[in-house]
Amino acid sequence: MNLQQYEWAHSTTMLRDFDLSYLALGVSEEAGEVAGKVKKLIRDHNGQLSDEYRRCIMREMGDVFWYLAAMCKKLDTSISEVLHMNIEKLRSRKERGKIQGSGDNR
Repeated sequence: MNLQQYEWAHSTTMLRDFDLSYLALGVSEEAGEVAGKVKKLIRDHNGQLSDEYRRCIMREMGDVFWYLAAMCKKLDTSISEVLHMNIEKLRSRKERGKIQGSGDNR
């Protein structure tokens, strides 16, 4: 599946007029669920990743993508455009030797 194919996911939104803050909170909540699954992997499974648990984490990651796709729709952009911007930012940082460090504009 490519990114354009996934962008149909926003059509599964039941309430069509989510505001940006609601969607951002959804991203955060779902990312927390990913982190929680990884925490429980360490706590309950000694960090041993089974195929079943891998799929469990992947399902939560899919929920993060759903909210990101909805945010893209709300911002009148595409997942591809957002990822392209990220690659350009990373390329610039690498070329300038600024991969490490902190701050948005390094």
